Amino acid sequence: MSAEQEYYQVRFDWGTAGAAAIGEGADAVVWVDQLGEQPSPADAVAGSLERAADLGSWALERQEELGGRFRIAVVAAGEPRPDGTLRFAVEDLLAAGAVIEAIAEVGIDHQSPEAAAAASAFRGLRTATGHLVSASVTARALRG
Repeated sequence: MSAEQEYYQVRFDWGTAGAAAIGEGADAVVWVDQLGEQPSPADAVAGSLERAADLGSWALERQEELGGRFRIAVVAAGEPRPDGTLRFAVEDLLAAGAVIEAIAEVGIDHQSPEAAAAASAFRGLRTATGHLVSASVTARALRG
């Protein structure tokens, strides 16, 4: 597990390598691929802008069932480039931030700095999120 985030209840990273790094030791992995282009890791829960509030409630229910801290890894899928490297995908960042924000709103807010930054990006751009997702490189490529 990524030593930098193992201390935190809510973690954030990118892609399958990130899921492996922060998913170890987590009670759940939420895979966020807003435009649905990447396959999710096995046993991951699907996350999106549309499901964020439901995932917040779900996380709180899981924590109550455990009777203790529910550790959750939120992973933005990103987009692969032709050479196999991962490209930053703004739509996945904003959707992951929305999920992290929804989890914080129910009181699960012991976030890694990475998770806090993703949530802050969503909060700061909340009113422009729809436009940013539809104007993203990924969305334009899917239309074109």
